[in-house]
Amino acid sequence: MSTVGSIIEGASRKPVTLATLGGMASRGEPFACLTCYDASTARLLEQAGVHLLLVGDTAAEVILGLPRTIDMPFEVLLALTAAVKRGAPHTVVMGDMPFMSYQASADKALENAGRFLVEGKADIIKLEADASFGPLVKRMASAGIPVCAHVGSKPQHVALTSGYKAQGRTREDADRVLHDARALEEAGAAMLLVEAVPSEVADELVAKARVPVIGIGAGTACHGQVVVLHDVMGLLEKTPGLADPVANLGPVIREAAMQWVRRVAERDFGGKTFRMRE
Repeated sequence: MSTVGSIIEGASRKPVTLATLGGMASRGEPFACLTCYDASTARLLEQAGVHLLLVGDTAAEVILGLPRTIDMPFEVLLALTAAVKRGAPHTVVMGDMPFMSYQASADKALENAGRFLVEGKADIIKLEADASFGPLVKRMASAGIPVCAHVGSKPQHVALTSGYKAQGRTREDADRVLHDARALEEAGAAMLLVEAVPSEVADELVAKARVPVIGIGAGTACHGQVVVLHDVMGLLEKTPGLADPVANLGPVIREAAMQWVRRVAERDFGGKTFRMRE
């Protein structure tokens, strides 16, 4: 039985670890990743057989209603990460280092990454990086902190790029993305994530990498694929189109809420009732 078939057993499934994902990558078995931000949803996603849950800084937008991912508060994301791990204890949980939680100093970055593992119960942390972050990644790895290095398009850099833009679309830019990935892997990154690059670039990156590579908007060659949960479940009115939705739950939730409004208006909402004791 394949790894995929053997893990879809709900809460009793065999725990998925970083080693599990490494084995799947080496055997050419794709692994599924989704963002997640709460324990109840995490439980359902684990039961569905999702291999990795990313507690992303996209929570700033889809959970907190903030306009940008860089507005994500560190302490809130830390709490959400722990919640997801409690809901999905047999799934790899990746904590996303929010903006300015690792850029100011190496000492603070190491402390914050450690907090994600200890307080956030994360199995691995992710940071947006280029080759210049090699020494930091090496220091984290030496301290026993698994790192996923995020290359390609980096949402925390939208102020520099005047918005979300694909990367690696020229040979020079593609070489830069590949150089960043190689340098960060050599520094000790346990995993790579590449976002919004042409499939040819991702193909070359995967062919050279010795660690699992997660893609988002980067073709089909990556070992794992991740997308924002709200996008793929049809919970938002507008999505970036990085993957086709697998459901359209927005209207379902709206209709259920409308039924509740009607039932309350009719004083016919059912449920448990209580009586006075004699």
